[in-house]
Amino acid sequence: MDREALCDSGDAYEIKIEDHLDAAGGIALPDGATLTAYLDRNIATLGDTPAYRYLNFSTADRDGRAVELTWNRLGTRLRAVGARLQQITERGDRVAILAPQGIDYVVGFFAAIASGAIAVPLFAPELPGHAERLDAVIADADPTVLLTTTAAAESVRDFLRRIPRHRRPRVLAVDAVPDSVGSAFNQTALDSDDIAYLQYTSGSTRTPAGVVITHRAVCTNVLQMILAGGLDRSTRSISWLPLYHDMGLMMIMFPALCGGHITLMDPLAFVRRPHRWIKQLAEESAHGRTFAAAPNFAYELAAKRGLPADGESLDLRNVAGLLNGSEPVTMAAIDSFTMAFARYGLPATAIKPSYGMAEATLSVATIAPDAQPSEIYLHREHLGHNRAVPVAPEDPNAVAHVSCGQVIRSQWGVIVDPESGAELPDGEIGEIWLHGDNIGLGYWGREHETEVVFRNKLQSRLEEHSHAEGSDIGGVWLRTGDLGVYLDGELYIIGRIKDLVIIDGRNHYPNDIETTVSEASAAVRAGFVAAFSLPANELSGAHTADSTGEKLVVIAERAVGAGRAPQEPVAQAIRAAVARRHAIAVADVLLVAAGAIPRTTSGKLARRACRAQYVAGALSSSRDS
Repeated sequence: MDREALCDSGDAYEIKIEDHLDAAGGIALPDGATLTAYLDRNIATLGDTPAYRYLNFSTADRDGRAVELTWNRLGTRLRAVGARLQQITERGDRVAILAPQGIDYVVGFFAAIASGAIAVPLFAPELPGHAERLDAVIADADPTVLLTTTAAAESVRDFLRRIPRHRRPRVLAVDAVPDSVGSAFNQTALDSDDIAYLQYTSGSTRTPAGVVITHRAVCTNVLQMILAGGLDRSTRSISWLPLYHDMGLMMIMFPALCGGHITLMDPLAFVRRPHRWIKQLAEESAHGRTFAAAPNFAYELAAKRGLPADGESLDLRNVAGLLNGSEPVTMAAIDSFTMAFARYGLPATAIKPSYGMAEATLSVATIAPDAQPSEIYLHREHLGHNRAVPVAPEDPNAVAHVSCGQVIRSQWGVIVDPESGAELPDGEIGEIWLHGDNIGLGYWGREHETEVVFRNKLQSRLEEHSHAEGSDIGGVWLRTGDLGVYLDGELYIIGRIKDLVIIDGRNHYPNDIETTVSEASAAVRAGFVAAFSLPANELSGAHTADSTGEKLVVIAERAVGAGRAPQEPVAQAIRAAVARRHAIAVADVLLVAAGAIPRTTSGKLARRACRAQYVAGALSSSRDS
């Protein structure tokens, strides 16, 4: 389907899923399908109806000042900013967005793509604690232009002073470009396999890398998510997720592809007052089916601090899809949120545990629209030998794992022996490998890493019940670095290969150890624990009789109100709990202040960064003398 066909106007425009499926029901994009083609069609057909709305809570207005963008207004701003970019860039140049959350970010991102450049969604320099990451990404992407806003321009220019003058990109404030510039905009001919943007990884296990996302990949993944979630143009959504993160960015893709409407908020607006998100979910659900997404911690936080005031009414009956992903999913968070808001009509099926990653554009697997979240208990000892053996919840060796459901349509996920490349049967733990049109092309400027991660061949498939059935024979597969297992048709994520703790020849999963530590003492801030292994000679300030082999180190943040709790009794409780449940001796325990454990820009524990800080002696603690 060419641009003219995609942009054929009509008063009742709605994307027709059947036009995007082949005879077997698989996703098959029309010819010429690009983000910009769908945007153009929406602008032409939806006119003055709302597209994007931003609630600005930085003003005195307690309920947030709404800034709304209609489709016509979006088209005007895209042409203006796109034309200005065409005057100062060449096709294929990288254009980075270093703007605060808001409407101008949306405009800048889509304008960069429409101009023929490659968009690089990033964050404004004032994001605390991430200047080093921004430095690394800017050096890697080598953008020609940085898009920002008038309000943030000074901080962007201050940030650029650390870059040699001859390498500094130009700075362009999106809101300073007049509409009249749009008359010079030249429609760029784009193809489905052209690069749309670079999605930089969160850096939880290594230096951030730019995943190359094509128009085909992002359009495919949006359609996959629509089919998996039972969404359509009438579905409303509300998102506080950062727009530089893959999950936040994909939230603005739904209106771009199929029309509709989304309300955006700043992440800090949610963290400071979680009820703001809940209230907006209720307001949007008054119009019908409502969809949103958030990491696991957000559901726990909202259950504790997001409840309405006495006498305030909420109707959450139409909140039908709340993706829970980006970090390990726990039933405790799901149950606390569901129970907290059940009295306001929240369906028991609302939360959808999911699995995704930037290398797959975003979404990989989720539970069905009518399914409730569920968990299974696996035997800890068998897990250590890469086997998933279900046990009763009360078994002393039981380890809970939440189901991520099924891999979404037109994507394949197999469990593979990472050494041999052979598919493993259900019940055996191995690396998750992925195949599909939603997978990125590779890492920007990193050919060797791209070859290792994105271009793998499945050496053998199971003769029966293969999860690769229907995929291209001889096609390439993405190594995710995640360990997973299939049981009874459900996918479970077990952990990260690089985070695996191997002591005395036995495998231990850090999430499991961290849960034990969180439960060991009330002085530990639950969910803010990092467990990792180190060679004995790299231990910092600890004493052990055995100075060889790998040793376990635990870093735990202090809980609220535990600032004066003595270190040694807490450390003893942690050591005893880990020894009892995991049969491992903890070589060193540090109890640190809240916020001391490094996290990625998406909020994940950065275990490798924490490990490096520990080795360097950069983590301060309250060790008893």
